[in-house]
Amino acid sequence: MTSRFVTEDPEELVQAERDVRARIGNQAFDFAAMAVVSNIYRAANVIRNHMEQKVLCDYDLSWGAFTVLFVLWIWGDQETRHLAAEAGVTKGTLTGVLKTLEGRSFVRRRPHVGDGRLVVVGLEPAGLAAIEDLFPRFNEQEAFASSNLDPGEMARLAGLLRVVVRTVQG
Repeated sequence: MTSRFVTEDPEELVQAERDVRARIGNQAFDFAAMAVVSNIYRAANVIRNHMEQKVLCDYDLSWGAFTVLFVLWIWGDQETRHLAAEAGVTKGTLTGVLKTLEGRSFVRRRPHVGDGRLVVVGLEPAGLAAIEDLFPRFNEQEAFASSNLDPGEMARLAGLLRVVVRTVQG
């Protein structure tokens, strides 16, 4: 049997949804909602894997590490709690990511000036060079991933996904 949830064939993705409906269709589930959420999940994983294999591998970075570098590049130094939230990772995951990034001299942790209990993370010159090298190539792959959508479809999809995010985050 093929892996229908990880296939590149759009017909197999639709068939996977039919198989789910056939298996549990006699129950009162919201299959339209299931299709939306499962396709968001599949799209996110496919894109994440693609980016890690095509772009981030040059620096041996995970999606999470790239996101941390990006957040620091865009918004500057961050307290770890805010950095974890902005990067979409747990504080525990952030600790491991920061250890990796510090080992490569991409970031530096230091005590907060006003409250020594807090830790602030900042981008180091090597990290700045890495994100400035990676981001244009990352964005090229973002363009590739959305290349079969016209500008109107891209805007609508981005807007619809924002609605989903706002709904879940409350």
